[in-house]
Amino acid sequence: MGAGVVVKQVLLAEEKGTFVTREVPSIEVQLGGIPGDRHYGLLRPADSRQKIYSRGTMIANRRQISIVSAEECAIIAENMGLPLIKPQWLGANLLISGIEKLTELPVGTRLLFPDGTGLICEGENLPCIAPGKVIEEAIGHAGLHSKFVPAARKRRGIVCSVECEGSIKTGDSVRVMRVKAEG
Repeated sequence: MGAGVVVKQVLLAEEKGTFVTREVPSIEVQLGGIPGDRHYGLLRPADSRQKIYSRGTMIANRRQISIVSAEECAIIAENMGLPLIKPQWLGANLLISGIEKLTELPVGTRLLFPDGTGLICEGENLPCIAPGKVIEEAIGHAGLHSKFVPAARKRRGIVCSVECEGSIKTGDSVRVMRVKAEG
């Protein structure tokens, strides 16, 4: 895997009060994520996803960068009866093409970019109702939000943390290195 995997869009969530992203030509990534992005930071408060910690406890930020695939966005759109799903509506930082089942990449998979930038897959970005509401508002079709979670199940993409700093730009190739089983 990895041949033909390309960055189609680079996006940034810098507007206060929303996870919706906007397209930019490139991003610089640091060990804390993308400076200026709402998910930037080495630490973040625990929320409902980390049931072993009290809400608000500071934990390692494993959700620094959100990645979706063009292929899975097309399936979500089809499942919702829409012509397209924009990665901005999902709060994605990267839209890539060339991986049909991006969401199923195992935790620990590395994504490497031409300048040496390295991201670690921290797991599936579970679908929730918030992007459904953004899609409903963008399309202007009442009740559409309820279709998002079932349409995006196992297709919402992945969250990553930064392993090696650098830059990522539209058109970059992506080398995907799966974790090898020990034993």
